[in-house]
Amino acid sequence: MAYSSSTSALVYAATVAVPSIASTRPDDDITKAKAWHNKSGGFNNPWPSWNMHSVTTIIGGMLMRRFSGRANQPDTTPPTVPVHTPTFLPSRTSNPTTLRATWLGHACYYVEFPSGVRVLFDPVFTDRCSPFSWLGPKRYTEMPCGIKDIPTIDAVVISHNHYDHLSHPTIMEIVKLHPECHFFVPLGNKKWFEACGIKNKCTEMDWWDEVDFTLAPSASSGSADKMSVTSTDTSTPTPKPAADTITSRITCLPCQHMSARSIHDRCATLWASWSVSSGGKSVYFGGDTGYRSVPKDSDGKDDWAEEYSNLPHCPAFKDIGRLRGPFDLGLIPIGAYMPRWIMSPMHADPRDAVEIFRDTQCKKALGIHWGTWVLTEEDVLEPPRLLKKALAHHSMPETGVFDVWDLKHRQQTPTNDLNSVPSQSHPSDRHRNGLFALGRPQTASSDKHVPKHVLRV
Repeated sequence: MAYSSSTSALVYAATVAVPSIASTRPDDDITKAKAWHNKSGGFNNPWPSWNMHSVTTIIGGMLMRRFSGRANQPDTTPPTVPVHTPTFLPSRTSNPTTLRATWLGHACYYVEFPSGVRVLFDPVFTDRCSPFSWLGPKRYTEMPCGIKDIPTIDAVVISHNHYDHLSHPTIMEIVKLHPECHFFVPLGNKKWFEACGIKNKCTEMDWWDEVDFTLAPSASSGSADKMSVTSTDTSTPTPKPAADTITSRITCLPCQHMSARSIHDRCATLWASWSVSSGGKSVYFGGDTGYRSVPKDSDGKDDWAEEYSNLPHCPAFKDIGRLRGPFDLGLIPIGAYMPRWIMSPMHADPRDAVEIFRDTQCKKALGIHWGTWVLTEEDVLEPPRLLKKALAHHSMPETGVFDVWDLKHRQQTPTNDLNSVPSQSHPSDRHRNGLFALGRPQTASSDKHVPKHVLRV
């Protein structure tokens, strides 16, 4: 299958292929039996850490909290999360040593890898995360940019099919403006894309599956000012790349969540976290996940107190860290967690998020899944506050390791290594630009788009 693009300066042929040498998977009964597959169809979370309530219990519990006056109504009156206009690298070769990650709201990140590949995670560019344009959670922070403002999208990675992670209008706009883009989704979701008219540009994957996504200059390009793309089936072994190709390893990984786009398809499709490695840098995308299942009697208590210390933790994250880590950057959810007894099985709170960060062996992390829509009861600015407390619990610095940022970033000029910034520097001077960069410090003359904060790795 071939398709063309005018969004990049060079014409590439894109292939999606199974690696000739597979990476190691967990050697346990759950993985060997693929125990997350239901015999009757659909999927489940195969760990003791999952203890999800029925839809009736969840709705009843939420209604009872509201009618009893115990439910918190988050205040979205501005100011909440600052929003800045983003800047993106003008070409694939603008910064060959640095990984850049830009927050576009909620769970959406745009990642510019040093190899030149551009990946968009869980894009939702609509006012509401809902099947309706007039009903459902409404943004309390404006969109920092539109799809039309993003110069290149090579791959879109989807964690699951909930409306705050998979948006039909957004996907269709991506297809229109970036027709060369390839979609990577968990099992069962390809049918949805095909129903949208997206043929042969969607690869669905099971947990621990991995593919090589390769962009190579097209033989028919003729000049460096044009671009075309092709794609192959994932059953084809990865060919030996040429010296000028851009190769990425994309891996579908476990997480503890669920799926549904209606009341009739609960857990009919798989959910996943992901890793993407390219140009010597690696990113772990947590998507949407829980870590523990907190009991109802913890309501109003510290659910990390000693009495809850024996709650099972999801073991998948340590497997991910051991077998696929360490990662240069983790994008880890920190919001939509209250009330805990209802939300904890599928939504990590900041304390859970720090445990996931540690388990997956991420060197640095940025918080996602917050600051955009009111989905649960916690105050909209509570996740960053609790994240600092969670980091302090492990004697980790409040900034520079696991951060939260404003939406987008202003154009920055390069300075020194992030690790060498004095500890007394104010956080707003170091981590409020919505942009994360990994790589060697650059000079202004070599790349004016290199961010202010660069981590040497």
